[in-house]
Amino acid sequence: MKSLFNPETLLEITERINQLRPDSKALWGVMNPAQMLKHCQGPLEIATGRKNPPRMFIGRLLAPFMKAIYYNDKPWGKGIQTAPEFKTLGNYDFNEEKAKLLELVNEFSKGGEAKCSKNPNPFFGKLTPEQTAFGQYKHLDHHLQQFGI
Repeated sequence: MKSLFNPETLLEITERINQLRPDSKALWGVMNPAQMLKHCQGPLEIATGRKNPPRMFIGRLLAPFMKAIYYNDKPWGKGIQTAPEFKTLGNYDFNEEKAKLLELVNEFSKGGEAKCSKNPNPFFGKLTPEQTAFGQYKHLDHHLQQFGI
């Protein structure tokens, strides 16, 4: 699995994000490109410690059985459920959301393990910084693939 702590992986993700266009068509799902960019910011805000939401009750129950799905090599399926706090149904400015996402990706990647949030993930609970870096890459990869990138 690729880690966002790796400089080559950061370059790859940055280049892929820069390929996205406001009129890019999703291959699945309901988000438009600006909504996807906004959606991808939430998990990075948690990973960088900018936000620290409480643990979800459902996560406490299911995380022991699902935790490895977050950071293993197996791609996520299409149409997986989005947590309500990460749903982005509004209208967003594509360029503004793209700039914010790139800023968060860079902050997380360049901060490395030392700057990775020590707070528990709201769904999965305690994760190592490396597990978080794998999971963040996997999430971004999933949504970029959603738009054929």
